[in-house]
Amino acid sequence: MNILTIPFRNIRRKPAKTLLLLLVFTLGVVSIVSLVSFSRVARHSLEQKLWAFGPNILVFPKTEQIRLSYGGMNAGNVTTDVRFLDERAVLAGIDAIPNRGNVRAVSPKLVTVAAMTVPGKASASGADSNVGVVGVLWDREKLIKNYWMPQGRYPETEEELLAGHAVAARLGLKPGDRVGLFGREMLVSGVLEPTGSDDDGVVFGNLALVQENAGRRGKLNFLEVAAICAGCPIGDIVDQMRAAVPDAEITAMMNVVEQRMYSLDFVSNLILAVSLIILFIACAMVGLSMMSQVNDRKREIGLLRSMGFSKGRVFQIVCFEGFLLGVAAGGIGYTIGFVASEKILGALRMLEDASLTFEPAHLAIACGVFGLVSTASSLLPAWKASRIEPSEALVSI
Repeated sequence: MNILTIPFRNIRRKPAKTLLLLLVFTLGVVSIVSLVSFSRVARHSLEQKLWAFGPNILVFPKTEQIRLSYGGMNAGNVTTDVRFLDERAVLAGIDAIPNRGNVRAVSPKLVTVAAMTVPGKASASGADSNVGVVGVLWDREKLIKNYWMPQGRYPETEEELLAGHAVAARLGLKPGDRVGLFGREMLVSGVLEPTGSDDDGVVFGNLALVQENAGRRGKLNFLEVAAICAGCPIGDIVDQMRAAVPDAEITAMMNVVEQRMYSLDFVSNLILAVSLIILFIACAMVGLSMMSQVNDRKREIGLLRSMGFSKGRVFQIVCFEGFLLGVAAGGIGYTIGFVASEKILGALRMLEDASLTFEPAHLAIACGVFGLVSTASSLLPAWKASRIEPSEALVSI
């Protein structure tokens, strides 16, 4: 007999108690794995919903301002020039930041004012025909403004426009109308439902078309960025963007950021707290069960001591039994927990936007972690077993 074979023999010799102990620990592992899987999917689902808040970082060109006061009249801060961002440089800079994976969407914009002709309407010229036109990249804008609900459809070509609710009401526009803009005929493909924001008062068009007609090819007024960073402060993303685009003024709308981060942190902390409670209960039950087994095995342990096994070797034997139990519970529990999570989350339709993948590496980690946890739970029973003297084997006969 040696230190490795004895634990295996002891586990096989009392299968009922071993299975009961394994069942207790495995249920704890299943619960933790299921909670972690649910947390991952719920977090992903929550992130998807939080994007409905829209952008949370704004990128503007730096401007120079002076404070103007003359003749007792204070004109406040006056911008001395209007600057623009270089589209290619700023997009390349943002794409190169270390936390780019936490940036869901970057939407560049150029804003101008143009005269719009509405055939058949009373106001074909004058103030009412002047509209704010925002040039956007539609694939990016739809990501960052996924809360938009247009009547009609989004523009698909540069000859199409999307009108805000207020400007459409003012000019009597509806989906399918044709208007004159930039000296060409344009199709109003859609009209936004009220958003309660500045989007209601402008029309949106193709960015390259707006840049060309405004005489600002490759230039931008600002960019809207939707970012969330569950593993780092949002300030890190802002700092990285400032370093990558030194000519830009970058501001985080902290009220939106904090609301997103609070929601994600709450879910993570709740899952962590519940998992730790379950792990503590499982460890306590394993420790108590092994303590009971040590009491039942006093004669056996005393015989080992009388055969020359030192206290240290007895201590190692009991700890190794706990380690084997933890490894088995980790492997079985992870597999059952993964399958159960997949079935339950699938039934709840929570896997439509997310997926669970069985990772062998995660299985190995679960076996190792719970093996160590079970070993830790066995330290007190192992210490008690190591204190049993050879004479106690004779008393137990």
